[in-house]
Amino acid sequence: MSSRDHWRNTVLAGLANYIDAGSIVSGSVALALWKEQYHLSDSFIGLIGAFSANAISAGVGALIGGRLCDLFGRKRIYQFDMLFYAFGMMFLIFAAAPWMIITGFLLVGLAVGADIPASWSLIAEQAPDDARGAHSGVAQILWYLGPVAVLVAGYFLKPFGIDGVRWLFIHLAVLALALTFLRSRMKESERWEETVAETGGKVPGWADVLTGRHIAAVLYLVVMYGMWNLWAGYNGFFTPYLIEQNHLPEWAATVVPAGYFFIGMLSIWFIFMKLSDRVNQRRLFAISAVLHVIGMALLALLGFTLPVVIVHIVIMGVAGGFGAQSFFQLWSAELFPTAIRSTAQGLAFAIVRIGLGVWSLAVPSLAANNFTELAWILTGFLVISGVVGVIWAPRNEGKSLEQLTAERAGTA
Repeated sequence: MSSRDHWRNTVLAGLANYIDAGSIVSGSVALALWKEQYHLSDSFIGLIGAFSANAISAGVGALIGGRLCDLFGRKRIYQFDMLFYAFGMMFLIFAAAPWMIITGFLLVGLAVGADIPASWSLIAEQAPDDARGAHSGVAQILWYLGPVAVLVAGYFLKPFGIDGVRWLFIHLAVLALALTFLRSRMKESERWEETVAETGGKVPGWADVLTGRHIAAVLYLVVMYGMWNLWAGYNGFFTPYLIEQNHLPEWAATVVPAGYFFIGMLSIWFIFMKLSDRVNQRRLFAISAVLHVIGMALLALLGFTLPVVIVHIVIMGVAGGFGAQSFFQLWSAELFPTAIRSTAQGLAFAIVRIGLGVWSLAVPSLAANNFTELAWILTGFLVISGVVGVIWAPRNEGKSLEQLTAERAGTA
């Protein structure tokens, strides 16, 4: 493929990130309105967060979809999952009862979860060896763009109540249908096709995935990214809700979180995409980890006030662009051979998102009763993520996927 084809495929694959993040943040914008309209309890709000595209359903979708990607190809998943996503969105668009909200998020989560390992594997497998981080960064920019678009639109739509917010879900459903058509022109991963040809069509089973070195890589990714994602899940799904519950200015519920994601996009473009293929990745990750801890500790020490939240958002936005999320996408593709790449990615992503779902059940009550305690817990999660990430971070910059596979197998 030409360089233009590589970037086009990266964008089409990476739009799964836009749809994933967009659905999470659309739910967060609607959360306070749903609570008022249906008199939802904190426990039920936790249930929505737990089973939404933010957590358990996405994890289950990734586990199933990742395995199917290795069995039948990355492109095959693209032919169905966005249609399934649009079907799930119909429940959210026309939600007239709490059960429709849960059902919609459950179906949407399954779809985006299945798409993530397919997208991330394809991006890594078709990217040039010296630009894999840059291509992964494009997908991450799209992940951050989803919330920016949703939150900015939400600022103008919220005065119209839940009927206005429904348009956020409508635009995601329309994009999913359009993406189904655009992706039909994409080619299958050449690396996956070559691997299938070399093995005579025999795809390694779970026994090959659950070997010592692969399990060690999965556990590393789960702890490094999973601890960070417990903070990110709170940030993406609950921040607008908490701003409203703490009686901060109404505009802050959408503008302040949008600022975080916009700053994150700039950080990805100017730091991660420019440096991750050329510099020491461990050092880059370490800087991000320290900034994350400082940014979250500010909330724990100074409280949930508007000036503190703004400073917190700026620090976390800069750190997030070249931190755990970006490196998780990159390293989860690099640490596994092509034959089991999507399966292993799906497994790691599933554990992380299901763990986030369990944690989400407790967040609303913790935030309502003692936000300082919640903030210190989240700071602790970020410390663990940073320490584990720095100690065991791989050095993969500039190497081909085949070289990395040979090195991990001890045959290089």
